[in-house]
Order: sequence, then C-alpha cells, then structure tokens
Amino acid sequence: MNKTCYARSASLLFGASLVLSGCQLLSEPVATKNAPVLETGSGKIYPVKGEVNIACSGTYHCEILQIDNIPIINKDSHRPANLNMVAPAVSKSANGQPVMVPELLNSSSIKVVPLFASNMKGLVNYYVRLKPAKREVHVNFYPENNVDYVERFAMIHEFNDSGTYQLKAYRKKSPQASGSLLDNASPDPLCIDLLQNNQIKRRFCKQLDTQHQGEFVEAELTQKASAKAKV
Repeated sequence: MNKTCYARSASLLFGASLVLSGCQLLSEPVATKNAPVLETGSGKIYPVKGEVNIACSGTYHCEILQIDNIPIINKDSHRPANLNMVAPAVSKSANGQPVMVPELLNSSSIKVVPLFASNMKGLVNYYVRLKPAKREVHVNFYPENNVDYVERFAMIHEFNDSGTYQLKAYRKKSPQASGSLLDNASPDPLCIDLLQNNQIKRRFCKQLDTQHQGEFVEAELTQKASAKAKV
C-alpha cells in the first residue's frame, strides 16, 4: 500500500475516548442543550456498510476543509462550502433502526454530516461520508479558543476499508525538562493520530527543531524512527 503523504503546519472531534501513554488530550467539545438537530447533529457517527466516515477531534474546534479537490468546510464562514452536500445526522426506518440518508451514489459522492456543537461558540463539528478510495485530506485544528490560531494539516491516505476514521489531535508531553531555556519554554508539540475504528494506524507530530520547525512529520508507531512526510 502506498502511504506516501504530506503534512504541513502554519503556526499563527466525535468524543471517542483514548488514553495514550505520555500524551495529553486537549479538551473535547461538548454539545449545547436544546440546539437544532440539523445544526449540532446526534453526537454519534453511524457506520454504513460500504462507506467511509472521516472525522476530526481533540482540539477546541476542527474542520475538514477539503478532500481531494473538493471543498468541504469554508475556512472563513466555518460552515459547509456546499449546502447540497449537507445530510441529516441520522433518520429512522419503519422498524426504528437508524438509517443514513441520502445514499452515496458513486465514488465522487460526498456528504457532510453535523456531529456536535463545538467548544467555539456558534460553530459546529462535521464529519464526512464518502466511498472507500485513496484520498487527500486537509484539516484545520484550533488548539485554543481563538479562530486566528490554526494548525493546518494535510495527508494522503488509502481509505480502502469501510468504517470510521478519526484524525485526533493531542499534546505530546515532552521528556523531563532539558536543553536551553528557549526549548523548555516551548509548548508540548501537537500530534495527530489517524485512527481506523479506534485503532491507531498513523501518527504525525509537529517538529520543534530548526530543520523541521513548523512541519508535521510522520513518526513510526514503534517510536524507533521517524520519517518526514512527503507528497
């Protein structure tokens, strides 16, 4: 499988619980009460056979900006770029079972589904439904309650297996303080894990060294080595 990807960052999620050794999750968004269903969604992702769901989580807010060359969320309005792509969070059939509508017709079909209210007032987290394929995904993460501070992340991945994928951000705790005062004053690096059905598949961490400063670099999950993510 070709897992070539790239990831870049500019310094200016679905509440699945995961505890990672040496990692500190950022605060998770909490849905507001009595909000319109179409705005905040159900707070759950309902997997559909033969489909891929992609969500982001872990920071005050996050947005899937683009998949391949298709705009998903507008970075200025923070709302879906195309209202025709918005689908209800869930509906129920005659027997009361959850059913996702409308059905995805082909590999080019993409639906944007409201998930829950963001920690940022007035914003909503969305996830994306699409068919399995190799995809290029662009995401904006907001580690603080400030729309002007955004970490931009992008990667290419083969979403060949149907199921739920998450891009989950967290702060990786640094080892015992060492090095210069400047190094010690730097915040713990932001990392992003790609999870497939709650299993970690890939990990990217922002580099603070001079050579790769400002970049997300893919790390071996064994922590034995790391390789710079490339296009």
